[in-house]
Amino acid sequence: MDAVRIALQVVLVASGLIQTLLILLHKGKGGGVSDMFGGGISTSVGSSSVAERNLTRFTVIIALIWVVSIVGIGLIDRFDA
Repeated sequence: MDAVRIALQVVLVASGLIQTLLILLHKGKGGGVSDMFGGGISTSVGSSSVAERNLTRFTVIIALIWVVSIVGIGLIDRFDA
């Protein structure tokens, strides 16, 4: 079970980093923390609604992978004797 646990830990770290990147790529809705980093100044040149929807889909998929890896590690800890 050690190999599965290590694999899930690698997936957890990688998906966490990718999730952070994807969240930072989202277009700011205004008035939030994203405006501090230049989100309010940017124009909508590269952000179409299709690109934003795809980015949201990727973010949700990576979040699900992150949650599944946490649950998997928890199950291994719980039932590993």
